[in-house]
Amino acid sequence: MDKRFFVWIGFLFALIACNLGASEPTPTMDLFATLAASTPSSVSTPVETETSPAPFFLATPLPPTEDGISSSANPQGRIVYTCQIFGSLSRSQICMINADGGGFRRLTADDARQHYYPSLSPDGKSVIYAAFREGKFFEIYEMDLASGAALQLTNKLGGLGSPEISPDGESIIFSRFAPNINKNFIWWMTRRGEDADKISRFAGWDPTWAPDGKYILFVSDEEGAPRLFSSRFNGDELHRFGTLSGINGRPDWSPDGKRVVVSAGNPGKIYLMDADGANARVISPAESDAREPSFSPDGEWVAFRSSFDNPGDPDSCEIYIMRVDGSDLRRLTTNDYCDSQPRWGR
Repeated sequence: MDKRFFVWIGFLFALIACNLGASEPTPTMDLFATLAASTPSSVSTPVETETSPAPFFLATPLPPTEDGISSSANPQGRIVYTCQIFGSLSRSQICMINADGGGFRRLTADDARQHYYPSLSPDGKSVIYAAFREGKFFEIYEMDLASGAALQLTNKLGGLGSPEISPDGESIIFSRFAPNINKNFIWWMTRRGEDADKISRFAGWDPTWAPDGKYILFVSDEEGAPRLFSSRFNGDELHRFGTLSGINGRPDWSPDGKRVVVSAGNPGKIYLMDADGANARVISPAESDAREPSFSPDGEWVAFRSSFDNPGDPDSCEIYIMRVDGSDLRRLTTNDYCDSQPRWGR
C-alpha cells in the first residue's frame, strides 16, 4: 500500500488527539461593581419562556434552612415584575426571574393588553396581577405558575390595581379608582373574588399586608402629600405611619414584621424604617432614582427598580437587589425596555 496513505492517517490521528486535549477558555464573570457600568444591548423579541441574559452577578444558591428559606449569604426565591417588552406602557407584561438573575419567564401572553402590579402568593405557587379589560376597567387575575392558567377574579368592578394575597391565603386587598370623585380606595375580597367591599372611606392606594394578616399599610394623600398610613384589616385603628412624605410606590413589610421599606421623593430614595414608622433612613445608593422596594423572603435583601445607567431614559429602568444595609448591589435585568414594580416571593 502507498506509504503516503499511512502518513496522512498518522497526521489525522495526531490532529484529533490535539483537539481532544484542548479545553475551552473559561468565560470571565461580569460583576456589577460600580454604578458607572454601562447597560449592554439585548434582543428585545418577546418569548414565552427562555433563559435570561447573563446577570451581572451569578450567586451560587445555598441549601435551604428548616423553614425553607436559605441563609442571607445569597438571595433566594423569585421576583415577579412588570416588563415593557414591547417598549410601551399600554402593552406591559408580567415577567418573573430568580433572585440570582437566572430563570427568566414571561408569564402573560396577551400582547395587546396592559398588565401590571404583580405579586406572588404566600406559597409561591401563583401570581396575582391586574390587567386592562376595556375602557375604565382593569380586572384582577391569578395565574397558576405550574400550568400557566389564569383565572379572572373580578368583573367590571372598576379600575383595579396593586392586588396582594393575605398571609393566610384566604383574602385579597387591592385599590379601586373612583372616577366620579377622582380618588382611590382600599378594597377587600375573598381569594375567589367574592364579597368585594371597600375597607374604609379613607382614600388610599398601594396596600400591603402585615405578616400577621391583621394590619395593612397603604399610601394616602388625604392629609396633603402622599404619606403612609396603617389600619386594621377592617379599617379600624387608622393612623399615620411615621413622618415620611412624598411616597411614590407600594411599601413592603419585612417577613418578621419588624421593618418596613418604601420609596419617597423625586428622584426616589428607598427608606428602611422600624415597624412603627420611626427611624427612617435611606439605604439606596446616592445619586440614584430608586423606587418600588420589596423584601426578600428572609428579610435580608431588598429588590427595587432604578435607572442607574441612563437616568433620563424612560426605558432604562432595571430590577436591582441589595442587602438591607444598602451593600452588595446587584443588577438582575439588562434590557432595552423598562422593568418595574418588582415583588419578591418564594
